[in-house]
Amino acid sequence: MSYIDVINESKFFTSGESKVMANDQMTFNIEKGEFAVIVGPSGAGKTTVLNILGGMDSADEGKVIIDGKNIAEFDTKQLTQYRRDDVGFIFQSYNLIPNLTAKENVDFAAEISPDALDSEKVLEDVGLGHRKDNFPAQLSGGEQQRVAIARALAKKPKLLLCDEPTGALDFETGKKVLELLQFSKEQYGATVVVITHNQAIAPIADRVIEIADAKVRNMTINESPASVDSIEW
Repeated sequence: MSYIDVINESKFFTSGESKVMANDQMTFNIEKGEFAVIVGPSGAGKTTVLNILGGMDSADEGKVIIDGKNIAEFDTKQLTQYRRDDVGFIFQSYNLIPNLTAKENVDFAAEISPDALDSEKVLEDVGLGHRKDNFPAQLSGGEQQRVAIARALAKKPKLLLCDEPTGALDFETGKKVLELLQFSKEQYGATVVVITHNQAIAPIADRVIEIADAKVRNMTINESPASVDSIEW
């Protein structure tokens, strides 16, 4: 069994009398410690998959087995505990608290984790130790994203879920963020899942899952992932 096994997972939404399939019988797996990329165009169902993997939403059909447990069967309390203890989230919009410093933003997330890392050490790891007392408005977009990564890592998550983490960044800053995500896998042992519409990111992944029209269309394992320096978009 893989660390993540998604089996015939479906999610639908209703619009009037119509049923809209966001995920349609999706099946894929991800091994522990992999850097996986889920790639597809807007509207393909990527964010729905991410929300279900992260316990922010539930599948309507199928199984979502993570670390041996089918989270599709979890109740609200179990999903809350799963999100708190096992999952770190990184969003395109950063979602930092504006009236807290970088360190305080990281501390805020770490407080809910039973096995949190030292916030100053994690900020040092992402290259922002010298900016720990700055507020988000005093940081560049790339620096804010690095604080968001530090905040997610401070929880010491087993699973790090990233929603278009380079989408709001310029090319060079985006590459630095991808390097940090690879570092997260290597340094902290997290299983990293990135969703993106950017096909150029795919070569750096251990596993690439391509989705379109709510279905998994292809899954590829890269035996020799490319370096971040080698990709362009």
